[in-house]
Amino acid sequence: MAKAKTVFVCSSCGYESAKWLGKCPGCNEWNSFYEEKVAKEPGASKLDKRKSVTPQSLNSVESKKTTRISTGIEELNRVLGGGLVEGSLVLLGGEPGIGKSTLILQICDKVNVDGKVLYISGEESAEQIKIRADRLKIKSENIMFLAETDIDLIEEAINNMEPKLVIIDSIQTMYSDEVTSAPGSVSQVREITARIMRMCKANGVTTIIIGHVTKDGNIAGPRVLEHMVDTVLYLEGERYFSYRVLRGVKNRFGSTNEIGMFEMQNDGMIEIDNPSSILISEREDNPSGSVVVASMEGTRCLLLEFQALTSQTIFGLPRRTANGVDYNRLTLLIAVLEKKAGLMLGNQDVYLNVVGGIKVNEPAVDLGIILAAASSFKNVSIKQDVVVIGEVRTNR
Repeated sequence: MAKAKTVFVCSSCGYESAKWLGKCPGCNEWNSFYEEKVAKEPGASKLDKRKSVTPQSLNSVESKKTTRISTGIEELNRVLGGGLVEGSLVLLGGEPGIGKSTLILQICDKVNVDGKVLYISGEESAEQIKIRADRLKIKSENIMFLAETDIDLIEEAINNMEPKLVIIDSIQTMYSDEVTSAPGSVSQVREITARIMRMCKANGVTTIIIGHVTKDGNIAGPRVLEHMVDTVLYLEGERYFSYRVLRGVKNRFGSTNEIGMFEMQNDGMIEIDNPSSILISEREDNPSGSVVVASMEGTRCLLLEFQALTSQTIFGLPRRTANGVDYNRLTLLIAVLEKKAGLMLGNQDVYLNVVGGIKVNEPAVDLGIILAAASSFKNVSIKQDVVVIGEVRTNR
């Protein structure tokens, strides 16, 4: 019997190699190659599959007005740029238990579509989805459910039903018989996503797929998965906080700077219209090390509370801990305090936290980090009516 041909595929970028490599030449990731069997191609000649195509002038192409579908959730519409684009493919990622399925089920109930909504799940049964729907008080007759993982059967069901919105939960559980590897592998995820993309573009079906994330916070599977879809959304939040942030990292039909704020409650994901009032509502006293910082997220400004704590270290090397901001940025700003302001923090442990579990990357919060650390070190409180914003230059 002939031995089955195998290749080694990088789980991060999909790079293929005939032998195992310790480091991927495509994305420079270490220990990311997995062995997979190669599916046999049909015996039909490639010449028979060729089509005659003729290029056309770009000026002769008529631009069509983008049709958007309201999700019924204003915070989600804000992130998407006004709603779901008809025939688009949206990828939603997040950690387990963060609320992805809850948010998706609420979309199925509130979305403004003239037709059926098909919810396809490869992880949960109809009874489990029904329990969640009862908890969220969802009684819509337009929601149809299908528990299936075979992409061929899923395509057949979509063609027969002709829904307006399709939910696939999750992409890592789907498989195709044409690919010999296991569900969730690089080849399976890439093939399933390509077939879903062709289907939704050809039939004008708006599709939302849910993706698992790795321990690094990236969506599991090849990186090409994020390049194939139209929009990539991440649902972020700390496990012990009730607040959730929906952030767009890719959007072909809108801006990627907008965020949506939600609070996880028994009734589902509740929108927060004014996040600043929530994030600084518990700041009643005025302790040292606490400061209110202004940060721009898309078209609106958020007021966040930074809390810093400095204490004398008992080890030879002081600790630096950052929650919500970049660790390297914190160490750099501490060095600025020592060099420019004369604050000797070399024997101090420094801990910084952004209240509410929000992650901030804007450079304009630098001044807030410095003032919070200096306030804790000097044990001097900052006035409650002071809002801080400003980038700190290291060469001045």
